[in-house]
Amino acid sequence: MKMQFLHNLYWKIYEGGVCLRTIISPTKSTKYLYRKRFHRLLNLENPVSFNEKIQWLKLNTYNNNPLITQCADKFAVRDFVKSKGCEELLIPLIGVYDDVDAIEWDNLPEKFVLKCNHGCGYNLICSDKTKLNIEEAKKTIRCWMRDDYWKHRAEINYKYIKKKIVIENYIDNNGKQLEDYKFYCFNGKVLYTMVCLERKEGHAKYYFFDRNWNLIPYSKDALKVDKKFKICKPQLLDKAIEYAEKLSAQFPFVRTDLYILDDKVYFGELTFTPAGGLDDDLLDGDKEMGKLISLDF
Repeated sequence: MKMQFLHNLYWKIYEGGVCLRTIISPTKSTKYLYRKRFHRLLNLENPVSFNEKIQWLKLNTYNNNPLITQCADKFAVRDFVKSKGCEELLIPLIGVYDDVDAIEWDNLPEKFVLKCNHGCGYNLICSDKTKLNIEEAKKTIRCWMRDDYWKHRAEINYKYIKKKIVIENYIDNNGKQLEDYKFYCFNGKVLYTMVCLERKEGHAKYYFFDRNWNLIPYSKDALKVDKKFKICKPQLLDKAIEYAEKLSAQFPFVRTDLYILDDKVYFGELTFTPAGGLDDDLLDGDKEMGKLISLDF
């Protein structure tokens, strides 16, 4: 118990220090976080790797860019998706709120998904409202709404988002576990698809595939599987890629996250700084995908 308390205290102090660094200087905070993660200096003068170029884009092209702010906003991005003629991708909206106390919980359906729009990880997935502790949920949401997500990893693309609580329909894939597909888009072209599996079990696994659905060794999970390992190619993959390329055409890099069901594709989000530009699970992908990002886009 004492060790857990000390561990939590350490991380609270550490995160507080990171947030303070970010407020003072997002660039210095970025350099600090990069060196701590990779044990080498961040090269912003001549970035080469994927993570380095993500950091450069974050601090330059994506910094205080109204379009990036809109598209990083999990509510405002809906208008962007509509403007691209892809409104059919949007998960039906139940409600949008500025304050948790404005939510009429009794009027919500038995299943829904609640999220905050100003960062990542602010998700409440309710598959049975009768089992939901609403008071505990309110406490969690208030905590999310107080949190300035952009400060934790100096992700300035989230800084200027007006915080909101978004509630959408709950979707599933005919009773099967819903998997999300993350399309790595370079200059509007999908070159890799990352599949996220076993998220509900609490230990998500990640696998990269090329355009021909060949497994690529760009994750530690991919190195652990044998030759018989296989993930079936989704029937609507080509349609999803078409959508991803339409939504990503204006950006030098963005990860377009979509849900592919048996009979429909849904929009998830646009992610401009995957893992905050600190993805140490990419292995050779850090170098190879770095070659694909043009900073002169």
